[in-house]
This record gives sequence, structure tokens and C-alpha cells, in this order.
Amino acid sequence: MAKRWSDLSTRQRRLIVAVGVVEAALKAAMLVDLRGREAAEVRGSRRLWAATALINSAGIAPLSYFVFGRRR
Repeated sequence: MAKRWSDLSTRQRRLIVAVGVVEAALKAAMLVDLRGREAAEVRGSRRLWAATALINSAGIAPLSYFVFGRRR
């Protein structure tokens, strides 16, 4: 059975909120970067990379964009 928010300790709650904030910041940075780049500067489809922002990926999608999705 899943724990409820009220069952979590203060430390666990803070960790969940912190991870959520970091993921949201990474996704926002990815979307801003995508918008400012030409299509030739992005590996793959810009729309597909933007769609990955809709996935709850624990930050993996934005990090993979910054590592593999941009051309130098």
C-alpha cells in the first residue's frame, strides 16, 4: 500500500519537493534552450524533445537533451 503524504516524515517531504523543483527547473531550461536554437543545432526533432518535457522522468529527459540533443 502506498504511503500518504501525511505518513511521510518532514525530511521525506522536503526531499520530494526538492526533486520536483529541480526537475521543473531542468525542464524549463530545456524548453527555453530549445526555443532559442535553430533546428540544425538540435539532434532530432525539436517537437519530440519538447514532448519529452511532458514525461515524469526524474530529470533524465532534460539531462539527456543537454548531453545528447544539442549540436556544438
